Amino acid sequence: MERKVEEIPVYIFMGFLDSGKTTFVKETLLDREFTDGDRTLLLVCEDGEEEYDEKVLAGKNIYTEYIQEEQLNTEYLLDLQEKYRPEKVMIEYNGMWKLDKIFEIRVPKGWTVVQVLSFVNAETYDIYSNNMKALMVEQVNSADMVIFNRCDENSRRAEWRRAIKAVNRRAQIIFEMKDGTITEDENTEEDLPYDVKAPVIELEDEDFGIWYVDASEQPERYEGKKIHFKAMVFKPKQYGKTVFVPGRFAMTCCVEDITFIGFKCYYDGAKNLMDRQWVDVTASIDTEYYPDFQGDGPVLHAEKVVLTSPAEEEIVYFG
Repeated sequence: MERKVEEIPVYIFMGFLDSGKTTFVKETLLDREFTDGDRTLLLVCEDGEEEYDEKVLAGKNIYTEYIQEEQLNTEYLLDLQEKYRPEKVMIEYNGMWKLDKIFEIRVPKGWTVVQVLSFVNAETYDIYSNNMKALMVEQVNSADMVIFNRCDENSRRAEWRRAIKAVNRRAQIIFEMKDGTITEDENTEEDLPYDVKAPVIELEDEDFGIWYVDASEQPERYEGKKIHFKAMVFKPKQYGKTVFVPGRFAMTCCVEDITFIGFKCYYDGAKNLMDRQWVDVTASIDTEYYPDFQGDGPVLHAEKVVLTSPAEEEIVYFG
């Protein structure tokens, strides 16, 4: 009979240098005693300003290994598994390494990624996002939780939150202030650039991406409401003659990542529309099951659809 392999939970901590990864890991391992005394292997993939006291960690049954990028391969990990026989594995990943490497290599039997946390220094987020957007998106795309630290009253939390949700709808977002207090993931009507309580929600061209993210995450906020916006026509082949998708092309990361976003819209005159036509839409909002959402998402019922001129800026963003 084949012996059952015990699951070895793996926790991955991502973020650029000085993002707070090491501080969090140290607090987790030492102050919160996260490992409960289990034999733990800590893989450190970069040298930051914060350092680990290996002797103190070893006294808590936590063993530290510093590895280079070329060592991140199946053979080396198997050697570490044989050497330490860990019951838990924690990986402080290098923010400059391609993330798919850690997910694509064959890991020792039993190693199972159970949580991915991404850390962001609020003081440098805009710089990294503007200059290294692809790497930033990669770090948050697979995260179960995104932690912004060193926030203050000037931090654009609502804007940052939307940017994260645009690429990773399921991520929990936490904002840690400079005084150490924690603000849970927030999504309030006051953060939106349009009036949700108006008889008809008037959506400016540049706000389509913001609405799409918010409605995807909180469809109940919009259920029963009316909305007016400009969009491009898309007619998926799998939809019938009375359905189309009024949407926009959106960029989440870079030009290569431009994608079409929008919600299904029921409209008797859809058969007369053509792909890429621009339309002015007035519709009521309901909810319907979406496989991609793994639950209910917004669906539109058009009351009026009129051909119109293109938006001044065809690409929308989520800021």
